[in-house]
Amino acid sequence: MKSIESKIQTLLDDGKEFDHGYIAQAVVLASIPHSKPKETYFRRQNGDYTLKMIADPEIGLPYGSIPRLLLAWITTEAVRTKNRELVLGESLAGFMRQLDIEPTGGKKGTITALRQQIKRLFATMISFTYSDNEHDAGVNMLIIDGYDLWWSPKNINQTGLWKSTMTLNEKFFKEITSRPIVFYTYALKLLRKSPMALDIYMWLTYKNSYSKNPITIPWESLQLQFGASYPMTTQGKQDFKRKFTEAIKKVKAVYPEAKKVEILPEGLRYVPGQPHVPKIKNARSTKNREHNPH
Repeated sequence: MKSIESKIQTLLDDGKEFDHGYIAQAVVLASIPHSKPKETYFRRQNGDYTLKMIADPEIGLPYGSIPRLLLAWITTEAVRTKNRELVLGESLAGFMRQLDIEPTGGKKGTITALRQQIKRLFATMISFTYSDNEHDAGVNMLIIDGYDLWWSPKNINQTGLWKSTMTLNEKFFKEITSRPIVFYTYALKLLRKSPMALDIYMWLTYKNSYSKNPITIPWESLQLQFGASYPMTTQGKQDFKRKFTEAIKKVKAVYPEAKKVEILPEGLRYVPGQPHVPKIKNARSTKNREHNPH
């Protein structure tokens, strides 16, 4: 089996793999669920920033890698087109190729998983709040105002009579296009099987775009930010630390600047580095806001 390093070299041999995409700060500062939640309410906190998600009880919350890939695709297309109405492609197979997901059928196949996660993501109410001693701010929103998907699961390459589209909620559109985080698409290709690795990668390249000083982040704070499925029990803390350590090893293989950070008994020693995409390519992003998150 190829190592991540050898896969990177294979990808980098093809110049188009240097393509970059965008993801919204709001969904990077705190992570969405990693595995299927039992509840319909979800909350993550990062310093003064809090992400809350409320699901339709009949559908459930989005979770895993697919919603993360969807959010990255949505943000990238919104930034690229500067349009709230996005075209998903003429066929199901075509759209899945854009997400770098191999189409497979059956109850446990990727086609079923994608359709389920789209429904979960689009039906979820999301709340972003910032609160410190002097200021409280927040916004509640759905991701989209509406969508029409004309796809045939039985014939995934079939071109429909109508294009599949989604219309982004105006508040969400403004949120994701005003301060997007830029990343290399090949990183998502290599990390897509690990939701936590995706979260850590996005967070580190964002943090490296503005941070100047080293800091040690305690394990408890990291768990509040990234530990989407781990309880604050002794066993839960141990499990989170082990999974986080495994995930950051994968990120270091993809993103060289991440090698500056170090796992310590008391937490993560963060040492500033360069964002993964050089700043000359990141000119589209405006100056980042800090709300005292990690």
